[in-house]
Amino acid sequence: MKLKSLTEEEIAVMSFDDLAYAILKEKGTKMKIADIFKTICELQDLTDEEYETHIAEFFTLLSTDKRFICLDKGYWDLRENHTSKIELDSLDDEDELLEDQEEMDNDIIEEEDDLYDDTRETDDDDTDDDLKDLVVIDDENDIDL
Repeated sequence: MKLKSLTEEEIAVMSFDDLAYAILKEKGTKMKIADIFKTICELQDLTDEEYETHIAEFFTLLSTDKRFICLDKGYWDLRENHTSKIELDSLDDEDELLEDQEEMDNDIIEEEDDLYDDTRETDDDDTDDDLKDLVVIDDENDIDL
């Protein structure tokens, strides 16, 4: 939508955020919020007093409208001009990453298994020597020692 193609009546009934969208789209670059709203005021023949009255409302509109993004130093632009692109070379690369992760997980499990190795040889003969001095006491037959 080009602003020049709109009639004064159409501009007068447009919302601030729709006008801001049209202004930023037509200009093609970021702008400060005050400059955007001054342009809107000029298009809708608003006074300086109306500018001061509605600038806070305009800021709230831009802040809550997902079409706009606030940039550094008070500049605003259309969000569509600042999208990030994620490209995958191929699905094979993703599969390779998953396989590498599985291999690393398996290596960790094997290392943990080594920590709890119960295959150590134990000498059962030593335990018999410990029991040779053992005395069993029967509770039913009180034996005094």
